[in-house]
Amino acid sequence: MIKIRAFKVTEDHSACLRYIKGHHQVLESYGVTKVTSLNADWIDDPCTYAIIVESEDSKRVYGGGRIQIKSTALRMPMEDAIAVLDDRIYAFADNLGILKVAEFCGLWNSKEMAGYGIGSIYMGRVGVAIASQLNIKYLTALCSPGTLKNCLKVGFDILRELGNNGTFYYPKEDLTATALIIRDLENLPFANPLERENIFNVRNNLTGITIETGPKGQMEFIYDLHIQNN
Repeated sequence: MIKIRAFKVTEDHSACLRYIKGHHQVLESYGVTKVTSLNADWIDDPCTYAIIVESEDSKRVYGGGRIQIKSTALRMPMEDAIAVLDDRIYAFADNLGILKVAEFCGLWNSKEMAGYGIGSIYMGRVGVAIASQLNIKYLTALCSPGTLKNCLKVGFDILRELGNNGTFYYPKEDLTATALIIRDLENLPFANPLERENIFNVRNNLTGITIETGPKGQMEFIYDLHIQNN
């Protein structure tokens, strides 16, 4: 049984440290080290929220991600990542508004969980679903080619105003990333109809147990996604 929980990062530093360690290990195994979302300057940020996929006893982290709200203290990771290639990102993000836009970033899953969809479609649903609890208007992301299809399914649209029609060479010259945005988090007009329904189901059932089916088979999940947003 696997647990997926969401919380403000300042409320559980130990879980955040396990998440950071796992993220580093996965990226290093693929030879990727220069990723802005690897920075840990968010760990004391009251405007950042973590989504952790872990064992039922919370001792092992199998994956996760975070929603990092742009504030006066901390930019979104994609701002500095994209600025190297297109510095218009700073003005674009500023125009969206402080505390009004967040980035869904730092998404990863362990190799043992690969094939169950944890790092892609399930986490995408959860991230978009819980964003509605955070009083933000826009949700952005910077995704790899392998996750683009699922990101579009859960409601993201390509941010074509920046880069080469929304794409950038990142994090290495031989890799590309696509900038994405959801401009209507409430209604998700660009989401695949089935995924929109799945996201609304998560919004309406933030706690409980469900059985999910991925390419490798079924897995039982405990959802604990109600954020204590003090």
